[in-house]
Amino acid sequence: MHDSASTQLSLIRQLKFCAGHRLYRHESKCAFFHGHNYRVDIEVVAAGGGSEVDSVGRIVDFSMIKQRILAWLDAHWDHAFLIFEADTSALAAIRLVEPTKYFVMPYNPTAENMARYLLEAVAPGVLSDLGVVARRVAVWETDESCAVATLTGDGGGLHPPLASAVVIDDRCDP
Repeated sequence: MHDSASTQLSLIRQLKFCAGHRLYRHESKCAFFHGHNYRVDIEVVAAGGGSEVDSVGRIVDFSMIKQRILAWLDAHWDHAFLIFEADTSALAAIRLVEPTKYFVMPYNPTAENMARYLLEAVAPGVLSDLGVVARRVAVWETDESCAVATLTGDGGGLHPPLASAVVIDDRCDP
């Protein structure tokens, strides 16, 4: 028998997507439009905490995390430009391009802010019925560099409003 008082189980699912961004008012080359092959590591724990597992011995099946988070990433961030809502020139420029897909962020789309957004706004909604809580999200911009957002407390006060990707694509119109 396992001592649940001394053990907390978690699982981490790795996901990948491609997106472009620029960092508004950045002092160097990141002020230009550019893109990354991003990697996201999302760590979840049982909503009740501790070492709770199902009859198979899992917190949740890895495929459920992939299905939910990757579906959101595909719909909103994959092959989109992430743009800070205050970056009016970037928004004006991206709106000139057709077809286009962009996502307006409430803050500059740094790896730190992307990790925060996934942890605070996305994960609670898309994982809510799975009996798990996202505890940590790492967003890797390169193989060597990532930013990590970690939930402190129970996260009950989080959940900023979700934004949606704007897709303008008339290539399929008759």
